[in-house]
Amino acid sequence: MVEKQNNNQNQPRKKSGNKIIATAAIVGVVGGLVGGGVSYYAMDQMNNGQGNGAAQTSISSSSSKVSEKSAKNGGTMTAAYNDVKGAVVSVINLKRQSASSGTDSLYNSLFGDDSDSSSSKNGKLETYSEGSGVVYMKSNGKGYIVTNNHVISGSDAVQVLLANGKTVNAKVVGKDSTTDLAVLSIDAKYVTQTAQFGDSKHLEAGQTVIAVGSPLGSEYASTVTQGIISAPARTISTSSGNQQTVIQTDAAINPGNSGGALVNSAGQVIGINSMKLAQSSDGTSVEGMGFAIPSNEVVTIVNELVKKGKITRPQLGVRVIALQGIPEGYRSRLKIKSNLKNGIYIAFVSRNGSAANAGIKSGDVITKVDGKKVEDVASLHSILYSHKVGDTVNVTVNRNGKDVDMKVKLEGN
Repeated sequence: MVEKQNNNQNQPRKKSGNKIIATAAIVGVVGGLVGGGVSYYAMDQMNNGQGNGAAQTSISSSSSKVSEKSAKNGGTMTAAYNDVKGAVVSVINLKRQSASSGTDSLYNSLFGDDSDSSSSKNGKLETYSEGSGVVYMKSNGKGYIVTNNHVISGSDAVQVLLANGKTVNAKVVGKDSTTDLAVLSIDAKYVTQTAQFGDSKHLEAGQTVIAVGSPLGSEYASTVTQGIISAPARTISTSSGNQQTVIQTDAAINPGNSGGALVNSAGQVIGINSMKLAQSSDGTSVEGMGFAIPSNEVVTIVNELVKKGKITRPQLGVRVIALQGIPEGYRSRLKIKSNLKNGIYIAFVSRNGSAANAGIKSGDVITKVDGKKVEDVASLHSILYSHKVGDTVNVTVNRNGKDVDMKVKLEGN
């Protein structure tokens, strides 16, 4: 099972359900939960002496960028580790614990908690989970840290444990669940080192890398493990129906490593560790299969998050379900009238949304977008996300057994 590394490894009393589904189960790596992190894209060949671009984060700029510094071959990874160790931090997810009595807790577990209750608002902040993060930029009096979205998900407050052992409060600048990335900020006076991003588009299988983070939480902060690039661009499907291209590595990735750095021999961050394959679909235990979000994808997303606080993607304005694999017995329960075996069934159309304005109706089945077949939600999202908000796409729907082509102008999410 490929899972996001859950960062509550040291807090067994709570579990989070951040799971990503591939052909097996992918787990996000957060300390206290099982995980490694997610979302997504790929690759560099720094380890064999050939020059590759490196992403240098500018101290004076408010945007991250890829530098043109050439990576040199090294006989040891110690120098590479030294280049990033001061920039890799532990990220602590704090949640407010209710001061309710045992009787109230039982009531809440049965009938739901009143989130507006004073006990919830005034409860003590406690560590819920721990993950990792990378300080990548110092600008305008702030230090910026990239981590996984699932590391900070549901937090009431966030703290950062620096490499020097000091714990400071952090602010969430922006987050994106689709790519599983988030950006935090701290006071710039606490920043002693920033990491460089390497160019991930030229990664090669067999290239030596190290993973730096806090497996099992801050008790093991700054842990480094070594491995190779197993696959520079592995495509997986997530539970949200998205397809993501990630770097596969056999460097040890454990709960708490989510948001940490995957580093090449030049000391450049070429990926953000986010997931691991925990077991195969038949339950067989799996080792040495971790996944990281490629640095080029990371740079694009973090720059947008710092600028806008969120990522805007094109959408149709519909709720859908893939027909593939739905048993006949469930079709009537889901009110599916189509006899098609493949396609994307439209269960709901948002009023005044892109699809509605184009004439698409509930009960239609999307079979093609831009002339490309769509048989699952992942393929639909892959095509849509290749466009920009405002673009017009051709959507083919099957309505009452007949194909109808419609022009749809994409709206933003």
